[in-house]
Amino acid sequence: MESHNIQDAVADEIVDLANKLAEANPDADYWEIADGLLSGAIHWWLYANMPCDDPNCEDCAPIKTAELRMKTLRKLVSDMAESSDYYHSPNDSNVARA
Repeated sequence: MESHNIQDAVADEIVDLANKLAEANPDADYWEIADGLLSGAIHWWLYANMPCDDPNCEDCAPIKTAELRMKTLRKLVSDMAESSDYYHSPNDSNVARA
């Protein structure tokens, strides 16, 4: 499976899981469900993006320290959030109203 397709498939699975958790726990706070999913995703991303044992590895250069991994992760989160259909909400406080 191509990288982009696997990313889409994983994202779809996460959304399905969130919906199932929300349906199975009607009294649950959506923010708590979302925070739990995000926590798991961050833990997995950090695990999957650990540098290899070669300190001179060019492929690992952008993630060779915790600070560089966090910089990479923040950029990734920002890009993904800004490309989301839900980035802007009609209820955002900075939405112009006529």
